[in-house]
Formats: sequence, structure tokens, C-alpha cells
Amino acid sequence: MVERSGPLKGVRVIELAHIMAGPVCGMMLADMGADVIKVEKYPGGDDSRRFLPPDIEGESAAFMMMNRNKRGIAVNLKKKSSQQLVRKMLETADVVIENYRAGTMERLGLGYDSLREINPGLVYCEISGFGRTGPYKDRGGFDLIAQGMSGLMSITGEGGDHPLVKVGAPVTDITGGILGALGVLAAYTHRLKTGQGQRVDTSLFEAGIIHTYWQSAIGFATGNAPGPMGSAHPLNAPYQAFEASDGWLTVGAANQANWVRMLEALDRPDLADDPRFQDNPSRMENLDTLSAILGEVIARRSQADWLERFEAKGVPAGPVLNITEMHEDPHAIARDMVPAPEHSKLGPVKTIGSPIKFSETPGGVVHGAPVYGEHTKEVMAEYGYADDDIKAMIEESAIAAR
Repeated sequence: MVERSGPLKGVRVIELAHIMAGPVCGMMLADMGADVIKVEKYPGGDDSRRFLPPDIEGESAAFMMMNRNKRGIAVNLKKKSSQQLVRKMLETADVVIENYRAGTMERLGLGYDSLREINPGLVYCEISGFGRTGPYKDRGGFDLIAQGMSGLMSITGEGGDHPLVKVGAPVTDITGGILGALGVLAAYTHRLKTGQGQRVDTSLFEAGIIHTYWQSAIGFATGNAPGPMGSAHPLNAPYQAFEASDGWLTVGAANQANWVRMLEALDRPDLADDPRFQDNPSRMENLDTLSAILGEVIARRSQADWLERFEAKGVPAGPVLNITEMHEDPHAIARDMVPAPEHSKLGPVKTIGSPIKFSETPGGVVHGAPVYGEHTKEVMAEYGYADDDIKAMIEESAIAAR
């Protein structure tokens, strides 16, 4: 077992989750030092193991991204002996994460009401498509569906006659996992004070809704549903992407001071006196005209030239990087956002690092994702299973182990 560090060192998390939202939650907790044991189904494992290509020597790149820093076991929950194993693990666990359909954990005898009788301090985190209450609670949910129903798709893209698009990243899956981790930490803090565990319930639907704060504010205030604006901001201008002579860049001149600085960098101080652009309400009212004027100016020079000019004037701006350019960006590297932890089969494998840094209890990425069944024997031994017990469960196809 790799020695862990971080503010959650000593916290044991059992992850009964697959694909993305639940594994994101587990990954966030593991990055902060928790001992996260991922329980994969046997046979088959986490479905993301079959998200191929891309792969590295047969190992799914998608699975490795979401499950680094975790230990992994493989169990057949149709077998009573495996159900007993997982229940034994949950008797002493601090946290369990699950993202199965409603009723699945109850059918396995692993529902919250059952587990709190044997472990009243357990923090039981459920991440589902629509949450465990309400008229949609029994529906399955995916990121695409949640983006559509939460309003996100209605505000994403260029608008006009262009077709609707979703956010490029599976943002409700990722945000749902982060919300789950936030809820776990709040519930664990309560447990430290009172000894009492509780249920934590969040969903992809709600994860999408919280990304509509600005647009919802507009809707509440005006009664009108705002639509997509490309890269522009619904409340401030100019705050968007522009195309230079050799690439795209973003400029955030969303307050009056930055607007004046931007005009100085553009050598267009005359625009400050234009009544169409004199203040933010005027600029928002004439956004299309403003964007066209600024776009024509910015197209005359290179991306690097403009970024140097904007930086000299103190105007927030940056290049639009593609994914591999982001991986090579010196600031991303300096912030340890592209580490290469050791994988037991492949050696060093690059991944995305922990976005939260701690001064006194540093965590981070310390090892790669588990090979299927890699830690089954190790974990079972920690729960008192003898070698003969483990061998017998392997022979009855109750577990998979390496």
C-alpha cells in the first residue's frame, strides 16, 4: 500500500461507483489523502475500462484518468460471499460513494437505512441523474440529458440558426462529482462534531442548474430566457474571444478601468467617447457592433503581439490553447497539473493533477489507477480474510484478484 498524505489521511472511502460522476468524487477525496478503495463489478469491471480507444498497452486511458490514487478490488455482487465482504468493509468505513440506479443498493442489502444500523457514523454519498427525491428520481441520467434539462444547452453555442450544442466537457458529471465531494466533507465535519453520519444526495441535474447562475439571474429579473452568446458574457462587455492574425485569444475588459486600458492597448482611445460604448449597459446594448469593431482591429496583429500589449497595460487576456498545448503550458506544469504517477503495469503515466493545494498537509497524485483486481487480496487481508478464504472465493468466481 502506497503511503498517503493530505488532510484526509486516515479516512477510508469505499467507492461503489462507475464511469464518471462517482469516480470523480472518489478521485477528489483520494487526491486529498483518503484511502479510496474502488469496488468494481466482476466480471467486466468499471464500464470505462472499455472506453477504447484511446489506450496505453491495452489499459483504458479514460479509466486511468478517473481512478488514479485509488486501490481497486473486483467482486461479484451476485454472490453472497461478496456481498458479505462489501458489507464488512462498510461496517468500519468512513464514507461510501455510490451512483447506481435507485433501489440497486437496497436490493444488495447495502442501502443507507441498513448500513447506518451497523455504522451510524457512515457518510453515505449518492450521486445520480436526478437525485433520490422528486418526480424524476427513478430516471437514469447522463451528462447529455442533464445538460439539456438543466438549461445549459440552451445557453451554449453561437445562437441564431446554429444547432444547439452541449458544453464540450461532461460538465454535469464532473461537477456532480465535485459537489459529492463537497457534501462528503461537510457531512464528515458534522460527524467529527457529533459522531453522526448522514446521507449526501446530489445529481447531474442539479450540477447543471448551478452553472446557470448568471442566466437564471437574468431570467428571474426579466422573465425572459437568455440564449447562447458564443464566447461573450451575458452581463459584461467586452469579455470574449477574438481572432488575431494567427490564432485566437480571450480578453476580459469587463469593467470600466479595463475597458479604457484595452482601448489604449488597441490604439483606439476614440472609442471611449463613442456614446454607444460609454459604459457597460451601452456596450451590452451594442455588443454586436462593438464585437465587429474590436474584431477588425485585433485581426491585424498576431496573438503574441496582442498578448504582450494587453499585459503591458494590465488587461486580462490569454491565448486559446488546445488540450495538448495546455498540457505543455509552463504554468500548468508549475502548478503540478500534469503529473506522471507510477502505474503498476505501465510505469509513469501522465494524468491531470489535483486542483487544490494545501500548505500544511499536501496531497496530490501519488500512484496510478489500479489494474483490474490489483488490490483484492491486499484489501481482503486487511479485513481479516485468510489466504484460504481468498482462494475459495476466487474459485467460486466471487472475486477477481491478481
